[in-house]
Amino acid sequence: MRFNPKARLDTSRVGDGGGGGGGGGGMRIPIPGGTKAGGGIGGLIIIILFVVVSSCMGGGLPSPGGGTDTTSSGTDASRMEDTGRYANCKTGADANTDEDCARVAVENSLVDYWSTTLPEQADMELQPATLRTFSGGVNTACGEATSQVGPFYCPGDSQIYLDTTFFQDVLEGQLGGQGGDFVEPYVIGHEYGHHIQNLMGTMGQVRTQQGADSDAVRLELQADCYAGMWTSYAEDSELITLDDADIAEALDSAKAVGDDRIQQKSGQGVDKEGWTHGSSEQRMAWFTTGYEEGTLEACDTFSASEL
Repeated sequence: MRFNPKARLDTSRVGDGGGGGGGGGGMRIPIPGGTKAGGGIGGLIIIILFVVVSSCMGGGLPSPGGGTDTTSSGTDASRMEDTGRYANCKTGADANTDEDCARVAVENSLVDYWSTTLPEQADMELQPATLRTFSGGVNTACGEATSQVGPFYCPGDSQIYLDTTFFQDVLEGQLGGQGGDFVEPYVIGHEYGHHIQNLMGTMGQVRTQQGADSDAVRLELQADCYAGMWTSYAEDSELITLDDADIAEALDSAKAVGDDRIQQKSGQGVDKEGWTHGSSEQRMAWFTTGYEEGTLEACDTFSASEL
C-alpha cells in the first residue's frame, strides 16, 4: 500500500485520546487468551470485535449527528481532550512513512469514496463518521470500553473507536492472522461500513442477535461487503495504490475473525448458534462480492437467501 506523496491530508475527523475505562456493553466474543502487552491479562479474554455495541441497538438508534454527543455517564464525547497525535500528518508523503498518518489517509479515502457512492447509489448525502484512537480506556455514547475490546463503531456518536495495539496483540498474536499494512485499513473500512448502515437505517432491521442466519450476522457480512467496495475503489485511486498482496491481507484478516475460526481457537468447538459475525468463508466471500461488484445492491445480505 502506497500513498500519493503530493496529496494533502485532512485530520479534522481523526483524533486520539479519551479517558475512563471499565466494562463496555456489547456483543462479546471469547477468543484465545495470552498476555496483552502492558495489560497483564491472562487466560481467556473477552473482546468486542468489529461490532456495533448492542446497548445502542436496543429500542431504536439515535439519529446520526443529532444533538450533543454524550456518553452513558453524561460526558460530552465531542470535548474529550485530544493528544495531538495526528498534528504532523500533512501529506501522502507523511502517510508513506508514518502509520498514524497512513490511518488519516485511509479515513480520507473512505470519505472520498462514500461521499460519491451514497449520492449515486442511495440518493443521500454522507454525514462523515469520526475516527478516534485510544489506549487504556475510552468513554463513548455507547458506554465505556477498555483496551480489551477490538475496533468498534458507536452509532450513538457516529465514531469509530480503535486501540491500535489490537492488530498485533490480538489479530496476529492470538488469532493467527498474517498481518500486513492493509489489515488495519480493511478493519477501518468494515467499521465505516457500519456507519453507512447507520445512515441508511439498516441497523433498524436487526432483531436476532445470534445464530448463523441471524440479523447480526447479516449486518456484519454486509459491513465486510462495504469494505470490499471501498477497497476496489482505493486500489488505484488518486490517494492510494494497492497491490495483490494488500487484497490477500484483507482476505486473511476476514478469515482470521470468522466465528468458526475464533471458536476453534478458543477450544470450544464450532457452534453455529453462537455466531454473531459469520464464518471465515462467509466473511471472505462477502468482502470479495463487494470488491468485485461494487454496489450497495450486491451487498444486500438481508435479502440474500443464503449467506
